[in-house]
Amino acid sequence: MSTISAKTNHHRRRARRILIGLATVTAVAVLNGPALYRYTTKEFQEYKINRRDYKLANGHWGTLKIPSEYRINTIHAALLHTGKVLLIAGSGNNQKKFDAKKFQTVLWDPKTNQFKQIATPKDMFCSGHTQLPDGKLLVAGGTQRYEKLGGDATKAGGLMIVHNEDPDKSITLPAGTEFIGKTNGMSFSSQASIRVEKAKKIFDSKTGRFLHTEAGLGRIYVEARESGKSHESGSEDNYRIRGLNGSDAQNVYGIAQKLALDKKDFQGIKDAFEFDPVIEEYVKVAPMNEARWYPTLTTLQDGKILSLSGLDEIGQIVPGKDEIYDPNTKTWKYTGIERRFPTYPAIFLLENGNLFYSGSNAGYGPADVGRTPGVWDLKTNEFKKIPGLSDPDKMETSATVMLPPAQDQRFMVIGGGGVGESDKSSKKSRLVDLTETNPHFHDGASLAKGTRYPSASLLPDDTVLVTGGSEDYRGRSNSNILEARTYDPKSDTYKRVADPHVGRNYHSGSILLPDGRVMGFGSDSLFADAANTKSGTFEQRIEIYTPPYLYRGDRPKISSGAQKIKHGGSGSFIGSQAGQLKTAKLIRPSAVTHVTDVDQRSIALELKKKSNGFDVTVPKNRSLVPSGWYMLFVTNEKDIPSEGFWVEVV
Repeated sequence: MSTISAKTNHHRRRARRILIGLATVTAVAVLNGPALYRYTTKEFQEYKINRRDYKLANGHWGTLKIPSEYRINTIHAALLHTGKVLLIAGSGNNQKKFDAKKFQTVLWDPKTNQFKQIATPKDMFCSGHTQLPDGKLLVAGGTQRYEKLGGDATKAGGLMIVHNEDPDKSITLPAGTEFIGKTNGMSFSSQASIRVEKAKKIFDSKTGRFLHTEAGLGRIYVEARESGKSHESGSEDNYRIRGLNGSDAQNVYGIAQKLALDKKDFQGIKDAFEFDPVIEEYVKVAPMNEARWYPTLTTLQDGKILSLSGLDEIGQIVPGKDEIYDPNTKTWKYTGIERRFPTYPAIFLLENGNLFYSGSNAGYGPADVGRTPGVWDLKTNEFKKIPGLSDPDKMETSATVMLPPAQDQRFMVIGGGGVGESDKSSKKSRLVDLTETNPHFHDGASLAKGTRYPSASLLPDDTVLVTGGSEDYRGRSNSNILEARTYDPKSDTYKRVADPHVGRNYHSGSILLPDGRVMGFGSDSLFADAANTKSGTFEQRIEIYTPPYLYRGDRPKISSGAQKIKHGGSGSFIGSQAGQLKTAKLIRPSAVTHVTDVDQRSIALELKKKSNGFDVTVPKNRSLVPSGWYMLFVTNEKDIPSEGFWVEVV
């Protein structure tokens, strides 16, 4: 008997008690009038959503019980090949925790509902992450400094360009280095350490004659040592560096434009780590060349990782300096080409090795730069724009999914909103087929409301769960959307399913679990009331959605089988319901933040049924099936999926 079936009698007794209670309350309500309306409505709703026939049609949401010491502001979540979920807060968009250097990560085991605190060495708030071929999770970037809104800054500050004219040696300046204006006499201190490379000698390409040196340059954020407007610098100035002597004092200096009390954006860090699911620890690797806050990490055909966009160490958008991480050497290298995108751009690996940018993003960056969707050849830097996108001015905070199966190379862009704090939102679902000779977007089925921050998770029955979001920026004016739908790519239709109980907007996401359920996490409402007068609080509750397919009957079961399959190779598995199996697929585990998840994809497998199990064959294409760990699901004739069986594709 299945676990769900075993609970049936308990649910029936519970429903009977609720029904008796309803009858009693209704009788009293007749005498007491509208005063009890809200109570009876709530009771009836609970009775309704707990009925088996309702669950069979709509599924069911439940709230995860989390001990208080493990409740964190989950900004990022990733499913690991151990079946556990890594929940990352960092400082959790909390200035006080950032100042106290209280950075948090929690590991949750869905099977046992056990939680574990993980030591978090840096502020990974608003970092980027992706699954690596060996099953580790790469986490890169994060927060160096919180933003200061206009009027909140108490100390003047800004960008200092450090010049090194010495052709023989590089120089490292520690955090706290003092820069003193040669003209204005004002003093500013660096907020982080900086290494400035040595100057480059330039020679005539024909004669080899030495021409001149080209100074090494470094960028660093500096801040006045004292508060107040009187400590703003009036204009550009050269700055000497306290503590340097001799030739260093002559060769190394700073140049800055006006350093003022204006708005300061978040600033990124260069640090990178691999989280090892086996030892359950972060392991430091080489830092990126560029500091990044809000970057996207995307897996490439050869298993290397592309890091792009983000805000740098002074809070400016990284100027197209993309870089690649090599998991074998644990080092980073510039691509040598430049292409600019807004922060957290949704960029997916295609089956031909090119990259698809859907236009989805999380915000920061010019409104007219890098917003157009297209296919990008990373080798040549050729970018072919894709026309037809509806609501192109409402693409921030939209979600993009590669529709199942991945072999179809079809994508859906869901919802979104206007640039910045706009109150505009889109109800569109835009579809594009990249196998077409001249692909173009067209509108698919629409959502009921304009939706920013929709979460989208691929399900093992080849549908997509779309849930949450808000009509306005960060749930402003009580605009959270307490609705969920499944999308069927075959029929291009949405089906309304059970409503979640918790609103989800900014800093939220969802993840498919190995047992076929879906976890919803996070939300960071700007306000707590419809009048927008009370500050919002971070949503620490986690909800679990049980889809209707888990109420239909007994599930197929994969008892044992191949744990490693080569590209183009086959694997044998033993399990139940072999004669009733209909489909087999690999689903790549999610790593999601800000409703951006470029990792998840579902690959259809060739299925050969046997008397006591089945064989599957994995496609040869490494761009279609990036190396790494996957959940193998099989479904029966009722579209009921098995639990995911972990398989490594090499």
